[in-house]
Amino acid sequence: MKDSSQILKLPTEANLAIPILEQTRKYGSKVALRCKRDGGWQEITWSALGEQLNAAARALLELGLNEGEMVSIFSPNMPECTIADVASLSIRGVPVYIYPTNPAKTAEYIVNDSESRMIFVGTQDQYDKVISFISASSCLKKIIAFQKEINLNGHPMAMYFDAFLDLGRSSSKGPEISRRLGRASKDDLLTLIYTSGTTGEPKGVMLTHSNMFHSAASHDKRLLDINDRDVSLCFLPLSHIFERAWTYYVLYRSMTNNYVEDPKTIIEAIQEVKPTIMCAVPRFYEKIYATVHHRLDAASPLKKRLFGWALGVGARRNNCIKDDQPVPFFLEVRYRIADVLVLKKIRDIVGGRIKFFPCAGAPLSQNIEEFFYATGIFICYGYGLSETTATVTCHEPRHFKFGLVGTPMPGVQVKISGNGEILVRGGTVMKGYYKKPAETEEVFENGWFKTGDAGEFDDNGELRITDRIKDLIKTSGGKYIAPQYIESVIGSDHFIEQIAIIGDNRKYVSALIVPSFEVLQEYAKAHQIQWTCREDLIQHPSVIELFRRRIELRSNDLAGYEKIIRFTLMPNEFSITGGEITPTMKIKRKNVVSKYQGIIEDMYP
Repeated sequence: MKDSSQILKLPTEANLAIPILEQTRKYGSKVALRCKRDGGWQEITWSALGEQLNAAARALLELGLNEGEMVSIFSPNMPECTIADVASLSIRGVPVYIYPTNPAKTAEYIVNDSESRMIFVGTQDQYDKVISFISASSCLKKIIAFQKEINLNGHPMAMYFDAFLDLGRSSSKGPEISRRLGRASKDDLLTLIYTSGTTGEPKGVMLTHSNMFHSAASHDKRLLDINDRDVSLCFLPLSHIFERAWTYYVLYRSMTNNYVEDPKTIIEAIQEVKPTIMCAVPRFYEKIYATVHHRLDAASPLKKRLFGWALGVGARRNNCIKDDQPVPFFLEVRYRIADVLVLKKIRDIVGGRIKFFPCAGAPLSQNIEEFFYATGIFICYGYGLSETTATVTCHEPRHFKFGLVGTPMPGVQVKISGNGEILVRGGTVMKGYYKKPAETEEVFENGWFKTGDAGEFDDNGELRITDRIKDLIKTSGGKYIAPQYIESVIGSDHFIEQIAIIGDNRKYVSALIVPSFEVLQEYAKAHQIQWTCREDLIQHPSVIELFRRRIELRSNDLAGYEKIIRFTLMPNEFSITGGEITPTMKIKRKNVVSKYQGIIEDMYP
């Protein structure tokens, strides 16, 4: 990258772009970014990345982006997102992501609230959504389309990304990049992360460069053997703090980042990329777990016994390692056999060379975590929020307990308030909510950030999350219930795709359940159940009885008042556009209760 000699003289921790630009010079021909297009994986080397970052930064200068001004990125995951992102940072701009499937109304709100001057789009649908509100926007001046396949329809404010880069390549404003970085401060705003929340309008979480550097330092101390040979797979949306912060860390530590544009292709992508590290949310593991057990249901009794034996051997052997205990010789021998016959095949589903899986975002069922660990896959389960630059706690490599979310990250303080709320303080805690001083004041108490989550510490110093304080359900009998916990326990069943627990001020707990229709339809065919549509299928008495048995099977560890007494099977998935779930797949319980009030009332005769 031109002007890199000047950039290398700047303080590394003044701006996140500086160390990333350093890597483009240091690693040259090593692959930095990859994405699948036209049937094959295309590569961008570190030197090519440096050239494109330089061109994009100059283009932003040519288009008049001032220091502190914001640009929006409204796209599926692709390398162009990261190029636009880091280029913005390198001229002290502020990149703001919009969840790729957000409706036009939400995208418009984020653009206007952040006063974004430009917006990058990745698909025709996203471009059309922006066009629908651009004439009413007082701030937005330019749309840059990543893909040539997008039809710009001759709009005067639109241009393609290739033309955008060419504009930068012909610019003489390169020295301005170094001048701006020379004025950079670690306390500069790095980004706004718009939290969808389960209620209310989105809030822009203000994160600084300092927040991200503190996060990187804590991960350096906690994670297993991170190095420049690692390969990461980026499939969670970059609008999600988990994937966004991780992608910065991947670049910061010179790993190779592979982008998945369509999350539905994730298993295929894993097989091809064979990542060593990859962020995922619990639903990812639930789907794999459900698929494995669905196949097991159709296996012979001998194969089922072999599977159970292999898992038991894997659990005993790997738990010895986890607890720093010696592995008995004959246990190791049995493990080698179990590994060849069963365990390795399960690891191969996720590429076969995973070091560990960072996991957060929602409750993860303990039995699923134990299942993966028995196969040799370490889920580094943790807890965090947008407001804390993602990770607050996570498992240490040894002596952790399943079902807990680990110990506080180095440099992060955590305590439990008198009412059971988790409070956090440290260098990763946000500056506040953008243009919302009252909301900011409300979530801070004597310098501690109030997470809104309820929890407690275990005797080994690990945190246990009980639920969102605002999400706790109180039955009419006075019992407090954590709905997310019940949803994780029951929702791990491979017949269940989605579940929403109901019960606030009710006599008992009920549930709205979306079946996994692929699995259910196979079951129906195998059991000669006649049906013509989803509505027919979910109303069939045999299907209802099947789900009753499945729920009872999963409810053994639930207290009596936590058990589901009545349920209704739903024909359609909960969706973001339907308002039932957030972009991070959390249930918007109030919306669900309001939208399906009639169905819910029928469960309480």
